[in-house]
Amino acid sequence: MNAKPPNLLGAAIRDYFTDYLPHLRGTSPHTLHSYRDSLVLLLRFVARERKTPITDLDLMDLDPPGVLAFLRYLEQERNNGVSTRNVRLSAIHAFFHFVASRNPEHMELAQRVLGIPFKRAGQRAIHYLEYEEVDAVLKSINRSTVQGSRDYALLATMFNTGARVQEVADLRACDLQLTKPFQVRLFGKGRKERYCPLWPQTAMVLKAFCDQRNLDLRSENRVFMNHRGQPLSRFGIRHILSRCLAVASADAPNLRKKRLHPHSVRHSTAVALLKSGVDLSTISPLLGHASPATTNRYAKVDLEMKRKAI
Repeated sequence: MNAKPPNLLGAAIRDYFTDYLPHLRGTSPHTLHSYRDSLVLLLRFVARERKTPITDLDLMDLDPPGVLAFLRYLEQERNNGVSTRNVRLSAIHAFFHFVASRNPEHMELAQRVLGIPFKRAGQRAIHYLEYEEVDAVLKSINRSTVQGSRDYALLATMFNTGARVQEVADLRACDLQLTKPFQVRLFGKGRKERYCPLWPQTAMVLKAFCDQRNLDLRSENRVFMNHRGQPLSRFGIRHILSRCLAVASADAPNLRKKRLHPHSVRHSTAVALLKSGVDLSTISPLLGHASPATTNRYAKVDLEMKRKAI
């Protein structure tokens, strides 16, 4: 009986996640988990389609027809949008870039998978909160409770800084500077570090919240925790915002007409800065955009505001 050839897929995945991404590339835990989840979905799908255990899959099983069938499955069966489909494909591309460098004998397979294009997604309108709506959301929070104190400090920080939801979830006590000049240190995509100024009012809110928690501002403890004493997740922050929006919509009914999520808070900060006269080139580094082109989408909002003013 001929011996079964060695399984390259298992070894490649092991080295990719245990050595290459965390050590050689210094990939953030968030990106690592996203890549892992994408490959788990792909492997489960291919194993199901081929009616074979995942442990029997090999590298050649992840061929372009299988990857394309997986992308169709995401959109048609899992009802994922184009952006989610593209995120999954990006993770698959990243893995096959590694495969091409590690196993050059499979360069042809890697090139074919890397040739699968991203799907063009239509640009959605930017939904954001006006100043009066932000005010309504903050005023709707009962600050006399421990939960309300946390929610107010959380959303005030998000509205002030325009931070990504993961940046706020990862915020540590030592990242806060609550003496003049008030500022917060944020770690964005690729662990890029930036400082964002805090308004005196936000600094006061954070100071009171940290005092309430007996939080040492020199420690690396997370600032925002859930009721179980664990760091808030992105999904926890989304839930808090949804709850506060639902209460605030009684006084600001326009909130019900908008498709709002944590990233909408980031949009709100950018639009508020535009309205106050800050130029796009200043907003870009404040929000931690890798390219000014990302910030330029707010130019359309700015033009619409000017058109209404005229």
